[in-house]
Amino acid sequence: MIAALYVDPKGVYSGRHDVECWGLPDRDAREYAGPWPVVAHPPCSRWCRLAGLVEARWGHRRGDDGGTFAAALAAVRRWGGVLEHPAYSDAWAAHDLTPPVPRSGWTTADFVGGWTCHVEQGRYGHPAKKATWLYANGVDLPSLDWATTRYTESTALVSWCGNHVHSGETRPRVGKGVASATPPAFAEILIAMARSARRAA
Repeated sequence: MIAALYVDPKGVYSGRHDVECWGLPDRDAREYAGPWPVVAHPPCSRWCRLAGLVEARWGHRRGDDGGTFAAALAAVRRWGGVLEHPAYSDAWAAHDLTPPVPRSGWTTADFVGGWTCHVEQGRYGHPAKKATWLYANGVDLPSLDWATTRYTESTALVSWCGNHVHSGETRPRVGKGVASATPPAFAEILIAMARSARRAA
């Protein structure tokens, strides 16, 4: 059994007998207290590369996520598992995590047994590149597809706010729901990582 934190109750983790789903606001994932290892997808809008734009336009302060990332990080460290966030997330610096380097595989993230990597979900079925950072603790570290995709190689763009693109761009833009979804093949990798957790005492 594993716990999937901050997930869509109708998403890729739902309906499984081996996954306990926690979200927001129902079954608040910030209150998860074990005992299962976790796969955590804390909200990213206050940490991603558009966080500055969001703050300037709507006043939502960068990093003000209601404690969701901190709670997810603590759960991964306590129970074992893996946390997923957009590449270049400001949460890494805010929580003293060493950022990964593309194409470098797993690298040390902190001094409490954590590891981090840069991987693209487009390599596992997402229509867009969706560069991602993972933080793992207390689990087996799989070898992933470490290749990086050039801008023009992805089949779709993650975009729902009308940001500028290259002249002549014809690829479809995927909306927020598709952009935030985890491809089933990638979810299986994260679940397998959590299952390998060496249970906390």
